Amino acid sequence: MTTFHVAVDHIDPDNPQPTTTYYGTCDQAHADEIRAIAALDDSERHVLEHPRLAGAFMVLREDGDLDVYVPTDAAEYRVYDPDPNAKSTDSDDLPRGMAGPAYISGVTRFGGQSIGGAMDTPGNPPRVTWHTTESPAGGSYFTSIAAYLIRVGAEPQVIYDPVTDQLGQFGPLTSSGRALKNDGSRRTNREGKVNIQVEVLGKAASPWTKGFDPAAKPNYRKLIAAARAHGVPDTWPAGKPAATASAATSRNRTTWQSKGGHYGHCHVPGNDHWDPGAIDTSIVPGKATGGTDSGGGSSTAEPSSGTYAVKKGDTLSAIAARYKTTVAALVKLNDLKDPNVLTVGQKLKVTGSTATKPAVQALEPFPGAAFFHGGRHSPIITAMGKRLVAEGCSAYSSGPGPNWTNADKASFSAWQKKYSKAHNLGWSGSDVDGIPGKTSWDALRVPKS
Repeated sequence: MTTFHVAVDHIDPDNPQPTTTYYGTCDQAHADEIRAIAALDDSERHVLEHPRLAGAFMVLREDGDLDVYVPTDAAEYRVYDPDPNAKSTDSDDLPRGMAGPAYISGVTRFGGQSIGGAMDTPGNPPRVTWHTTESPAGGSYFTSIAAYLIRVGAEPQVIYDPVTDQLGQFGPLTSSGRALKNDGSRRTNREGKVNIQVEVLGKAASPWTKGFDPAAKPNYRKLIAAARAHGVPDTWPAGKPAATASAATSRNRTTWQSKGGHYGHCHVPGNDHWDPGAIDTSIVPGKATGGTDSGGGSSTAEPSSGTYAVKKGDTLSAIAARYKTTVAALVKLNDLKDPNVLTVGQKLKVTGSTATKPAVQALEPFPGAAFFHGGRHSPIITAMGKRLVAEGCSAYSSGPGPNWTNADKASFSAWQKKYSKAHNLGWSGSDVDGIPGKTSWDALRVPKS
């Protein structure tokens, strides 16, 4: 009979790097008993097989620890080092002005944060790939699942518990994950400008979105905002995720490689899993509205009078942009004491005493980060500068004018910082370097010149 090494992986809330305690060996009978206990309907344990080591299995425990059983005649599989470098290391292939954050503010950082590397195809559109852990949610499974993913070397960038709203990262969003199989020589983990992989605690057969209310889950909203900040559109290019394993047959390579948006593990070529199940695509990712928009569009609903009722997530700058006015004008019109403090349901005067619907104004599309360099002369720069002044982000001593200058760059950096703070994105470094990215540009709403 087979004997097993037995160990426990533990993650302390104050130290998210797993520690391992070895307990010796056990026989096949004991291992079978452990499996039987975990299979009981009222058990607080759950077995997951090791995907790369035959016979090895892990027991997720409700208290957050991970029991590890590895056959004594097998070489233990554990990953410490990041994946090999990207196939292309030419700096010209890397995207400039990446607007999205590397880390979502307030996340738990599990492990060594070195799970992957640069993307192979950074010129291709950005995407999010959704997985499920095929495990329970809630309790302390958040940490035991994190320990499991580290143990088997299958970490995504993000882990999310829809019950507790806990959010963690194993590495930066701008780097690749490890949760997908390659499609032949094509490394699916490294597909696109970003490929933000999210492991959601839950089971594909019981979609985690049932009864899920995003309004009550601030960390979920941060996750979606971060995806939008990276330019991921609110679309499912390959269609809705499959509702059953037998329905997970559409894995079109052309769609996967050429279109940005949200995908399920069930859509990825070269893979055979059908998760995340039939999740509600009106929730994942939902539709961006008002002040919570991070590049995926804005609400088209209009008030029925000359007032606007403040909604959750609204900022005064977003409301001002919607009505083609300025923060200063709204402050004066409403006699606001603190423009940074708004109350849900608060009525703001937006058009005086009339009920005029805001005029629709054409906006300047994002010209690309490479547009902004020394020597650029364009009325677009002037229009951008005027909007920055209106948002209180001016670093100009004169102007703004049509020439791209350091004053324009400093002003746009101030806008990136302001927008990041308003939306809890945690942008820093190149995220706020003053070179416009698509999300920060679209949010500024520069009128067409």
